[in-house]
Amino acid sequence: MLLSSKLIKLITGPRRVGKSTFALLMLRGKNFAYLNFDSKPLLDAWDENLVMRMLDDVYPDYEYILLDEVQNLNGWDLWVSQLYRMGKNLIVTGSNAKMLSSEMATVLTGKYLQVEMLPFSLAEYFEWHNTSLSRAGDEDEANTNALIDDYLRNGGYPETAASRALTLNYLDTLFDSIIWKDVAQRHKVRNVSDLNALAIYLVSNFCNLVSANNLAIELGLSSVATTKKFMDYLHEPYLFFYLPRYNNKLKLMKKASQKVYVVDNGFVAAKAFSLSDNLGRLLENQVFIELLRRGYNTEQTLFYYRSRNDKEVDFVLREGANIKSLIQVCYDMSSLKTAKREVNALVECAEELKCSNLIIVTNNDERTIEKDGCKIQVIPISKF
Repeated sequence: MLLSSKLIKLITGPRRVGKSTFALLMLRGKNFAYLNFDSKPLLDAWDENLVMRMLDDVYPDYEYILLDEVQNLNGWDLWVSQLYRMGKNLIVTGSNAKMLSSEMATVLTGKYLQVEMLPFSLAEYFEWHNTSLSRAGDEDEANTNALIDDYLRNGGYPETAASRALTLNYLDTLFDSIIWKDVAQRHKVRNVSDLNALAIYLVSNFCNLVSANNLAIELGLSSVATTKKFMDYLHEPYLFFYLPRYNNKLKLMKKASQKVYVVDNGFVAAKAFSLSDNLGRLLENQVFIELLRRGYNTEQTLFYYRSRNDKEVDFVLREGANIKSLIQVCYDMSSLKTAKREVNALVECAEELKCSNLIIVTNNDERTIEKDGCKIQVIPISKF
């Protein structure tokens, strides 16, 4: 279906989530040319005319061109646009979250179809284990709970799903590789130790509030401007995401602290300084990534919120000018004190934001709670 379109097929997402594999599966049985822009010799000796002649020699009569990790090529967007105008049928992969918002938004506007890939969702992780999340629990509750717990702790990178024994070592290496190759080298960062310290701090404080001002002071970084720059750099390779606080006034929204999330829970186990399980934060992080997977974004449609009395709701989903839903995340609601705290915060925020679609996502609790005229759906992560 995608291949039949003459538009550029852009496959984006973090490294090692299967973008190249997906592209190769699309092209199975087809005559295609291939260029890998993770190759330093190719980049160092780049000559587009020579490359095009070599493609004709190596892949005679090719129908498609696969350009892998093309963001590594300076001026790639202009070259891709030129190939498109020449009538080439292009499949492009990239590990840069800003390819669309900045680089591609200019010369390639209206010329591409995007497929964004992330690590396995919970449903996909169950499929990997030859079972279905929709039927989970009906057949083997113990196995279902074990898979959910494993997914929350170790994440959904395809390579780690195949061999959990290698998870921590694999993700430790991948994290370092992203910091060095996709951030430090790409942006010519001289103080890599500060960059790395910031990355470790962020992964250790996932789901918490952060601001460039506080981070610069806490970590002893050279300036707030450098801290902001480093935070942006760490978002580009889909490593970290920053969730703004909802406010009708854009100026106030930009001033407020943001919450930080990491693209996969496995990075927490591999890199974070932590002495506790943090199951509540792991569940919240996974809900955030699931919302990204559903098309919400932290620029326009996904926020957190704090009421006038400083009560917090984890996620505000917006559609147009309207608040579509409020979502609270609570791993275990068996304690009456915990349940009261989460429900009261949700109800107070719902009244201020005039929203009636209220959800609490839990590990395995399921019920309906009514409070002050509000109806709250409590949903286990397996059904969310």
